[in-house]
Amino acid sequence: MTTTAGTSSASHHLSPAFPGRAPWGTASKLRAWQQGAMEKYIQEQPRDFLAVATPGAGKTTFALTLASWMLHHHVVQQVTVVAPTEHLKKQWAEAAARIGIKLDPEYSAGPLGREYHGVAVTYAGVGVRPMLHRNRVEQRKTLVILDEIHHAGDSKSWGEACLEAFEPATRRLALTGTPFRSDTNPIPFVTYEEGNDGIRRSAADYTYGYGNALADNVVRPVIFLSYSGNMRWRTKAGDEIAARLGEPMTKDAISQAWRTALDPRGEWMPSVLRAADQRLTEVRKAIPDAGALVIASDQDSARAYAKLIREITGSKATLVLSDDSGASERIDEFSANNDRWMVAVRMVSEGVDVPRLAVGVYATTISTPLFFAQAVGRFVRSRRRGETASVFLPTVPDLLSFANEMERERDHVLDKPKKAGEEDPYAESEKEMDEANREQDEDTGEQEQFSFEALESEAVFDRVMYNGAEFGMQAHPGSEEEQDYLGIPGLLEPDQVQLLLQKRQARQIAHSRKKPDEEADLLEVPAERRPVVSHKEMMELRRQLNTMVGAYVHQSGKPHGVIHTELRRVCGGPPAAEATAGQLKQRITKVQEWATRMK
Repeated sequence: MTTTAGTSSASHHLSPAFPGRAPWGTASKLRAWQQGAMEKYIQEQPRDFLAVATPGAGKTTFALTLASWMLHHHVVQQVTVVAPTEHLKKQWAEAAARIGIKLDPEYSAGPLGREYHGVAVTYAGVGVRPMLHRNRVEQRKTLVILDEIHHAGDSKSWGEACLEAFEPATRRLALTGTPFRSDTNPIPFVTYEEGNDGIRRSAADYTYGYGNALADNVVRPVIFLSYSGNMRWRTKAGDEIAARLGEPMTKDAISQAWRTALDPRGEWMPSVLRAADQRLTEVRKAIPDAGALVIASDQDSARAYAKLIREITGSKATLVLSDDSGASERIDEFSANNDRWMVAVRMVSEGVDVPRLAVGVYATTISTPLFFAQAVGRFVRSRRRGETASVFLPTVPDLLSFANEMERERDHVLDKPKKAGEEDPYAESEKEMDEANREQDEDTGEQEQFSFEALESEAVFDRVMYNGAEFGMQAHPGSEEEQDYLGIPGLLEPDQVQLLLQKRQARQIAHSRKKPDEEADLLEVPAERRPVVSHKEMMELRRQLNTMVGAYVHQSGKPHGVIHTELRRVCGGPPAAEATAGQLKQRITKVQEWATRMK
């Protein structure tokens, strides 16, 4: 990947003689990464340019400043902005108008009014009439800004339409905060380079990652608060299943436990919303207009969550539904007012600019790294030094992994590497289960008599994740231990967050040790110190344990789940996904001991 670190340009600013430094009223002072990206572009003058900048870093300002420079120097005569949604299309037009570039967000066909410098459209709109946009691009020298370019790979028709419409463009500027997709659909106008492993990955011309932005105080540090708990549900086959959110399970079971947690009729969501509202109250002591957002899976859930928030807080939440004609207006109103809560489905997860959002609840079952990064991006936009963001999550392995890898730079991969079976100790058992389910589907159809039903859920405060490390131990909602973490001040420097979390953890452990086991609030007793271990170290310990268990499966003939359960019984402690480093090491030693005895 061809990158230019944003921080490397911090020491070298644009000179007063920089051509077109601030034409048409553009901002007189750009951030260091924006200046660096501008310099690189103007020096190289490429036809295609891919800028990857973390959500909240200011991609819109960079793109419009560059557009202004191109118009001012007659490199292009008009601008076309392509955005993912109707709301973002209007947001681009408003931002452009503030620096003197007039874009028509309502353009549909025919000649453009002479007062406009271009149009703002959606990818869906281009997909419907690609030749309309191609004709406009062919008639006049055009800069095409492709916002969140990964959306051009959402469907074959959108990608083909973008290629057809904008292939003749004079310049193409592609922007994204997340240049990776979960599929292997190629993205138009993006260069892919083959690595030493034979895998083709997207190559950015300029990259400004979350780590750099955090160091430059451009974005807020994010504190993730994870909640687990016991779940009970009825499957489509009519079986009642109980499981602990976060413990090792098949993908299907994880998905069902997750859905059960998010069911508004259970106890998990009300408990987490109550905790998030307490956190918001604490944050508002330092950030008076701080707002909170629940990202829901569907419209029915969104309405139910809004009702819960009304019951918990006594105040109405702003409800934003994607098919509602007034959705954009409601987002704008919430952005400008002082209300506490907004509930939305998908449309607020990407690109929407509500800088006062500081607390989030991830209440959707979407588990792609792209969606997660975009969702968290709604809370990281920093307005003044010291602001923190807090995001509440269910204890789901994928989400915990994404949360602990916030600073990781990803590329879009066209060729998926094949994983060896031993890399996933549950792969074989999941394959067998899938086959069994398929046989049942074909032979009996029994599961058609039932539908999935969430029966019961409870929430347990699990842990806090920050900067790749994990803090705290499990505690009941409303307990002194949970309140300690919810009460972290809303204005803190990144290193102060780390120090404070370490102190809170030490206090929790000391408090727990003073109580008899039967009175301890922690669900796993006796309390053990949970040292601050990096995410990589924890992942390596879990990998070692799974590898050892996988080897012992072949030796003993017992299923993975049976061995993990036996290890918990003998060694004590929570499921592997929630275990401390010391507990994981103890289990690795124990399974090695068992394997040695069988030889």
